[in-house]
Amino acid sequence: MMIVLFFSQKNSFFSYICNKLSVMKYQTVRILLAVSLLTIAQAIWAQEVKEDVKEEEKTNQLTVDVNLMSRGEARDGGFPITTEQKVEDHSAFISNRVRLLVGYESNNLAVKVTAQHSGVWGAEGGGKFNVYEAWAHLKANNGLFARIGRQELVYDDERILGNNDWAMAALYHDALKVGYENHGHKLHAVVAYNQNSKNVNGGTFYQNGSQIYKTMQTVWYHYDVPKLPLSASLLFMNIGMQSGTEEEYATNFQQLIGGYVNYKPGNLTLEAAYYHQMGKASLDYTTTGTLPINAWMAAGKASYQFNKQLTAYAGYDYLSGDKEFVVPKQGTIGLTKHSKMSAFTTTFGSTHKFYGAMDFFYVSAYFGTFSPGLQNIFGGATYKPVKGLSLDASYHYLATSTALNELSKTLGHEIELRASYQLMKDARISLGFSYMKGTDTMEELKRSSENKKLQWGWLMLNVSPRVFYSKW
Repeated sequence: MMIVLFFSQKNSFFSYICNKLSVMKYQTVRILLAVSLLTIAQAIWAQEVKEDVKEEEKTNQLTVDVNLMSRGEARDGGFPITTEQKVEDHSAFISNRVRLLVGYESNNLAVKVTAQHSGVWGAEGGGKFNVYEAWAHLKANNGLFARIGRQELVYDDERILGNNDWAMAALYHDALKVGYENHGHKLHAVVAYNQNSKNVNGGTFYQNGSQIYKTMQTVWYHYDVPKLPLSASLLFMNIGMQSGTEEEYATNFQQLIGGYVNYKPGNLTLEAAYYHQMGKASLDYTTTGTLPINAWMAAGKASYQFNKQLTAYAGYDYLSGDKEFVVPKQGTIGLTKHSKMSAFTTTFGSTHKFYGAMDFFYVSAYFGTFSPGLQNIFGGATYKPVKGLSLDASYHYLATSTALNELSKTLGHEIELRASYQLMKDARISLGFSYMKGTDTMEELKRSSENKKLQWGWLMLNVSPRVFYSKW
C-alpha cells in the first residue's frame, strides 16, 4: 500500500529523478551537437588548408637534368678528299656531348638554362663549351605567350626548322618568339637580329658569328582539325644574309613559304610537304654580287602500322637543283655562267633524318659552289619484337634532280640498318650500319675514287637522368 502511494504522489521522488534526467539529456544533446559542429568545422578548415598547401606546392617547380651522349663511328669512304691530302679515305673516332639542364616553372613563368660541351675525344682544344639554351617563357591564361633568349626552333617534321639533335652541337637561335595556342590553333611569330659584338660604332656588319644570318623573321601557323585525324601547318620565313667586307657589305633577303600536312586515318599515316624559296643570294661571302633565287622542294611519306610490333613506310623527296650545274673532269677547270640559283637549301633543318643517314647531301657539300639537287626514293620497316627494342631497315635510291653533262643522274643505292634498346629508364643504346654503292656520278661529285663503295658504322649511348626535382 505504501508503494502505491509513493508512485501516485505528484511530487514523489521518482518524478523528481525523471525530471532531472530529462534536463541532463537535453543538455548532453546540446553539448554533443556543439562538439560535433566544432569538429566538422575544424575538419573542413583543415581540408581547405591542406588543399591550399597542395595548390601552393604546385606553383613552383625546379628540375635539374643531365644528358650524356657518346657516339663512336667508323667510316670508310664518303667524304671528299682534295688532291693535297695523301691519306686513306677512312677514319674512326668517338664524339661526345654533355649537357646540364636547369629548369624552373610556376603558373605563368618558365625559365630554362642548358650548358653544353661537345667535341671529339682527344681533340686539340678540348672541344667546345657554350650555352645551348637560356630563355624565359611567359604565358597568359588566354593562350598568349612570349619566349625570349637562346632557344630551339622545332616545327612540324623538322625538315625546315629543327634542332638537328644528331649533331653534337645541335642547332639553336637567339630570338624572340611570341604566339597564341588555344582551341586547336597555334600561331607563332619569331624575330632574330644578330651582331658580333656591342659596337659603339662601326656599323652592323655580321659575319663568322654563331649564326649564318643577320636577321630572321618567321611566322608559323598550325591547325588541328576537330573530330578528324588531320593537322596542317603553314610556314613563312624571311632571312637576311650579309656578304662583303666591313668597308662594303650588303644584306640580301631570301624568303621561304610552304606547308606541311599530316593525316592519320586508322593505322595509316600520310605526310606531305611543299616549300618554295625566292629572293636573292650572295655569289660568295666576300662580294656584294647576287643572283635571284627560284627553288622548291616537295616530299611525301606513307606509313602503315600492321600491329604493335611492325610498321612499314615509303616515300619520295625532291629538291630542285641548278640547271647550269657542271662537273668538270678531274684535272680540268670548268666555268659556267649562272643566271639564277635553283638549288633548294635546308639550312636550319634536322637533315640527318632525311636524304640518307650517311649525310652525303646537305651536310657535306658537292664539288663547287652550286648544287644539282636531289631525288630520294626510300622504303623500309620498323620492328619492335620486345619492349624497349626497336629494329629498322631501309633502302634509298639517290639521284640528282637536274641532268648532268656526260654523267647519269643516279648517285647510288644506300642500305641502312639500325637498332635501339632501352637499357633502363634513363639510358638507351643504339647502333647502326650503312652501305652505299656509288656510281661514276658520285665519284665525280665527291672528287674521290673511293666513293663507289661506302661503309659507315656507329654505336651510341644516350643517358638522360633527372638528378634533382623539387616542388614548393
